[in-house]
Amino acid sequence: MDTLWPAHGIDSVDPCDFEAIFGRSAPLVVEIGFGNGETLAQLASDQPQVNFIGIEVHRPGVAQLLLQLKERELTNVRIFCADAVEILTHCIADESLSGVNLFFPDPWPKKRHHKRRLVNPDFLNLLARKLKCGGFFHAATDWEDYARHMMNVLEQCDRLENVAGRTKFSPRPAHRALTKFERRGQKLGHGVWDLIFSRRADL
Repeated sequence: MDTLWPAHGIDSVDPCDFEAIFGRSAPLVVEIGFGNGETLAQLASDQPQVNFIGIEVHRPGVAQLLLQLKERELTNVRIFCADAVEILTHCIADESLSGVNLFFPDPWPKKRHHKRRLVNPDFLNLLARKLKCGGFFHAATDWEDYARHMMNVLEQCDRLENVAGRTKFSPRPAHRALTKFERRGQKLGHGVWDLIFSRRADL
């Protein structure tokens, strides 16, 4: 990881000039909690015109993504190994993001742990501040209870609008690649729920 980090890693905890970091001006999309990096690497490969920022707290996942970026020779990804809320708060300018992806976050299924769930009103208000008007927030989960929790909280955020229509889940967009984990789940009959909201232009 240490040898590959300089090419893609960002150590700063201060406001970042991503145009300078990437060496170009391009739409900026964040993926929070990218796990082993499989989906992020595929998105970056499929959308070379987009600059991607990956945020992940677990070093093994960061190391896996770095290897994939090297193997695919991808130059449009930068990585923070840090807490997502801290990075959104301190490093990313308001109204600068074209989109934020949150795929299969920890559902914290036990009731006493629900307060640890990332998608909550404070997080969504922060996220909405960072999105450009018309920017998207795309979440996906294979836990129905968490899907309904996210839907309830998202529908109460007046800065975000459900692309599929009020209280409706979205079909999986073609650009969200199926992971090995998700394909296994499909074979076992597990459901997956996608939620796509956009930043309202009038708020």
